[in-house]
Amino acid sequence: MTTDAERPLLRVRDLKTHFTLKSGSLFGGSKKLLKAVDGVSFDLAAGEVLGIVGESGCGKSTVGRTLTRLEDATGGTAEFDGREMLSLSKAAFRPLRREIQMIFQDPFASLNPRLTIEQTLAEPVRIHGLETTREGIRARIARTLTQVGLDPKVMSRHPHEFSGGQRQRIGIARVMIVEPKLVIADEAVSALDVSIQAQVLNLIKDLQKESGISMLFISHDLGVVRHICDRVAVMYLGRIVETAPKATLFSAPSHPYTRLLLASIPRIRPGRIPAEDRGEPASAAAPPPGCPFHPRCPIATDICRSERPQPVDLGNGQFSACHHAGKQQGEAA
Repeated sequence: MTTDAERPLLRVRDLKTHFTLKSGSLFGGSKKLLKAVDGVSFDLAAGEVLGIVGESGCGKSTVGRTLTRLEDATGGTAEFDGREMLSLSKAAFRPLRREIQMIFQDPFASLNPRLTIEQTLAEPVRIHGLETTREGIRARIARTLTQVGLDPKVMSRHPHEFSGGQRQRIGIARVMIVEPKLVIADEAVSALDVSIQAQVLNLIKDLQKESGISMLFISHDLGVVRHICDRVAVMYLGRIVETAPKATLFSAPSHPYTRLLLASIPRIRPGRIPAEDRGEPASAAAPPPGCPFHPRCPIATDICRSERPQPVDLGNGQFSACHHAGKQQGEAA
């Protein structure tokens, strides 16, 4: 029997999120099934930061949107703190929205331009009943703004009066003001100038350590993931192909796709040979048979073209969905 101490905060099993695409004319045409997420499983411990990485279109953002119920799951389960949440009605899920918060990629689009910062941050406080008086609400807002590095005097201003980095700090404040247990950060720094990214990333890392929250950090940038995450899950065409502790993934990646991603990280090294171009990923609406990576894989064999590999336990928390897992480990990145 699993005790509360042993149970992960978030337990996802065989998560699927499919969309029906219509092609052709307005009154006719065919329909295709887009398997954006097609059988994703992982655990997230209390206080842990798990990174989900992969190329655009791999389904990583859809995982986050499904877990926050912004998209409907097609199948699978997701237990949060021991409670299955994907089968809950919208009304039954509402109390969990305080505990599961999301930081969005575009800080301007995620803020209502008509509301002042005070109104924006007061709304979740009132909805969840965290403070009952205006003085209490303003005091909580002031503490949270200070926590994210902003002067409480900005409360009366509107989103358009801030820079991109400041707006993302406000977005982070809106998340932290309700004291969640789980934060899903979807490309939280990718829309910011490079000079600002490090500041916001360090803020997120500091807040996570201070509060002890769990975090699902979704990003295409392996450098960012390496800085902030404890473990990393690599996605390709709707599935996780490798999971490993951060140090293991960057020093001894097993899956050929993981090695391709690591080889693609920009480096300034005189004489370094550029990473080999292995082409573009296939469409999630028409994935190849067998291992979905086999058309781009340098070590693919006949079994890769006919059978979909299952995750292999390589020990020390590393799992790789490759028929040749462990046989072709790459060099340290």
